[in-house]
Amino acid sequence: MTERHCQIGVFIPIGNNGFLISSNTPQYKPTFELNRDIVLLAEKYGFEFALSMVKLRGFGGETEYWDYNLESFTLMAGIAAVTSKIKLIASTPILVLPPAIVARMATTIDSIAPGRFGINIVTGWQAAEYEQMGLWPGDKYFGYRYEYATEYVQVLRDLMDTGVSNFKGKHFTMNDCKMLPKPSTRVEIVAAGQSPTGVKFATEHADYNFIMARGQNNPTGIRAINDGLVEAAKKADRDVGALVLYTIIAEETDEAAQAKWKLYNDGADDEAIAWATGQASRNVNLDQNSSAKRELLGENRINNDMNTMIGSYERVAGLLDELACEPIKGIMLIFDDFIKGIEAFGTKIQPLMKTRVKTVAALGSQSSTL
Repeated sequence: MTERHCQIGVFIPIGNNGFLISSNTPQYKPTFELNRDIVLLAEKYGFEFALSMVKLRGFGGETEYWDYNLESFTLMAGIAAVTSKIKLIASTPILVLPPAIVARMATTIDSIAPGRFGINIVTGWQAAEYEQMGLWPGDKYFGYRYEYATEYVQVLRDLMDTGVSNFKGKHFTMNDCKMLPKPSTRVEIVAAGQSPTGVKFATEHADYNFIMARGQNNPTGIRAINDGLVEAAKKADRDVGALVLYTIIAEETDEAAQAKWKLYNDGADDEAIAWATGQASRNVNLDQNSSAKRELLGENRINNDMNTMIGSYERVAGLLDELACEPIKGIMLIFDDFIKGIEAFGTKIQPLMKTRVKTVAALGSQSSTL
């Protein structure tokens, strides 16, 4: 197995209890201190990026799942000031934040962390997040949200790349809109759509598309979705690649990891899961591969049907190596306990990975000079 460049990132817990909808998982509220410490630890172990989601209303239930959330851009601005290498990606809810304001926020964070900031475009699938503020345009939005997102990104690119926008579209009209200073370097865009329309949007307007595939310990399960992304990127003649999302449950042995996974599933918060399912069902035209559709399928339901890698440190290292050799740009990791999980990744998993040999060597070189 030859080493190839595949970035490793962390999907930080900006919402309470992270990404597992269970009363048997670690229970905690999101704080700046927690997320700062997670990103600093990720940076210490050579992670290339950290991404924070945006969630404006949680799912409730006995765990009050995601009822407590920080705000993505201000959180990343704080973290930018205390980090030095890792790339930071904040998420914008495009129905809430105008693109001209987001462009200015991006420029501000770039001035704190030059060349280390990116934007994740969130079109929105949970209507209740926006209805509570009177900002939901109606369920018809499901049919045109990527058209809206396309115009949004065009305004962003105008302002961040040239400092001015005169864009005239169906949803946005800019009249000699000025924004200076511009970011120090090109700000990259991330998207998350997995439907054909979502993938088309990503390949035409983003630099990365983060994807999920169903299954446990199945790195090649992303091939069908990723092949579609690769083909669409070729047609668009753009360098767009996948960031693959995985939940890591790792212990000393396979048996211990599987026992933990069973414990977590035994504590599933059915009320919160039912809320998410009900919200997802409002989009009656869901594609089989769409992000919201996954909420309805119920597989791996405690982690929103995200991919999982469950096993010993050695097994997880091998699975990550196998995934890293796919034609993707990066892997974004979720942990049940983020501090313990990243520490275990850095000390027990990454040193076993053939695709991270250079990273481990560089970290060793850095520590030897301290």
